[in-house]
Amino acid sequence: MIMIKKLRILLLVYFCLSAGCVVNPITGKEELMFLPEEQDVAIGRQYAPEIEKELGGRIDNTILQNYVNNVGQRVARFSHRPDIEYSFVALNEKQVNAFALPGGYLFITRGMLEKLSSEAQLAAILGHEVSHVVARDTSAAMSREIGIDLLLSTVMREKTPEGLVRVAGLTRQILSLRYSRVDERDADLAGLDYMVKAGYNPYGMVETMGMLAAEQKVRPVEFFSTHPLPENRIEYLREEIESEYSRLDGLRVGKEDYSRNVLGQLQD
Repeated sequence: MIMIKKLRILLLVYFCLSAGCVVNPITGKEELMFLPEEQDVAIGRQYAPEIEKELGGRIDNTILQNYVNNVGQRVARFSHRPDIEYSFVALNEKQVNAFALPGGYLFITRGMLEKLSSEAQLAAILGHEVSHVVARDTSAAMSREIGIDLLLSTVMREKTPEGLVRVAGLTRQILSLRYSRVDERDADLAGLDYMVKAGYNPYGMVETMGMLAAEQKVRPVEFFSTHPLPENRIEYLREEIESEYSRLDGLRVGKEDYSRNVLGQLQD
């Protein structure tokens, strides 16, 4: 027990010394980051299985999983960080949501998949989440809202009963992490750019935001509880498309493919 406490102190000192300003690849601005980047993958790998268990496990359909992963990989190749080893997984959760863990672990729920109607819309959601990974928004939120000391259990991979309880508790906190409106705007616009470069029609993102906003009027949408929706979100997306993407001919929508590979698979 004494050795574990000493190790915790040493790791905490290490994290404090590692803290510093890093350049956000999306904005080009320097931001303070407490977690060193090399720990992102370790944190994501530790909590990805816990997130899957918390949200009903993976959807048991190879065709659907491959399709979601392929669309995500296609978009991620055009991100500011194509070198990250991304993983895209569809989970058996009815809530309408999508989220990312540090290190490239991204998830989308059954509830969200059922609301979408095209491959371009799927690319929009996944592109948005890829942007959070690229900007390390989740790492920053975890440092800010959970705290470095509690995250030490991840790095140490504690197997004690106390450690396992802590991991379970932190998993629930991770699912409720919130980003700032600035982070969300940056993720929207960067995700928009990624999906267009990947060959998708950018109006897929506008359609998705409109659909989710309409759904929000009927019942709370989990995606908006962790991703605040500025009132002008659809407006600035339209403005960006009109000013930056004048030629949309030939860009992919993919309604039939989405219907066959996602909606059809969910009904089986």
